[in-house]
Amino acid sequence: MGTVVILGVFVADTAYRADRMPVMGETVMGNAFALGPGGKGSNQAVACARIGADTHFMTNLGQDDFGKLALDTWARAGVTPHVREISDSYTGAAFIFIEERTGDNAIIVSPGAAALISPADVEAHKDLIASADVFVTQLEQPMDAAMRGLELARATGVITVLNPAPAADLPEGMLALCDYVTPNETECEALTGIAVTNEVEAEAACAALIAKGVRTPIITMGEQGAYLSGHGLVPAVQAGPVVETTGAGDAFNGAFAAMLANGDTALRAVQYGCATAGISVTRAGTAPAMPYRSEVDALL
Repeated sequence: MGTVVILGVFVADTAYRADRMPVMGETVMGNAFALGPGGKGSNQAVACARIGADTHFMTNLGQDDFGKLALDTWARAGVTPHVREISDSYTGAAFIFIEERTGDNAIIVSPGAAALISPADVEAHKDLIASADVFVTQLEQPMDAAMRGLELARATGVITVLNPAPAADLPEGMLALCDYVTPNETECEALTGIAVTNEVEAEAACAALIAKGVRTPIITMGEQGAYLSGHGLVPAVQAGPVVETTGAGDAFNGAFAAMLANGDTALRAVQYGCATAGISVTRAGTAPAMPYRSEVDALL
């Protein structure tokens, strides 16, 4: 399979379940706790590597236990890390409170060293980017670093994929650097002003993104599937009872990039992304839920 370079963020997810959120100054007893790897870019890299691509991940970490968790996660998945370690910062972490009765959550993310990813960090890996078949980034690291990565990839003819998450205002010209943009419905509305609930609205939103310079927009639409501009809706793939939808978008993007790097068509890559996401939601967690190529092949 081909080579995928991903620029993004790792954070350690610390999830607490309790009957209610404590008020200021109060302590409540929790029902459960889980620690695991997170961050959109890192999750996408794990998904991409498990599908079989030669996957490289660029980020910043602190020199601490959460940084070791990141390195162990990538080693198990077969991801090659390209990391600047910052001794006077820390590896990012997320506090996730989950209300037991409703499943509703409240989250605090502190990105730590990943918030210091700079255009210079990206420039340091320009030869790596130029050697890739596909370059992927998101919007969790600083915007100027993502922009520089897309510029370097486009200048050397590498396929560019932007997952515009979380939703944010984009700098002028960023979308024009993208061969593919993969927002979900909420992120698509933030980019285009068009609410997307069905195929007609998805096509209108795709037209708006193409007008902004995107070559091929793809809108992920949850249980409906993914809308591929120029083709239409690619149905979601059901793989069993849904356990947790967190990370489904990352599963889609990682598998999509891997298949593009393999030389597959956009349609085939989207179908593979939908199947990979379909399996991931039947499992708990994010990176640990990502399936292997053999599992996706068997499902398809």
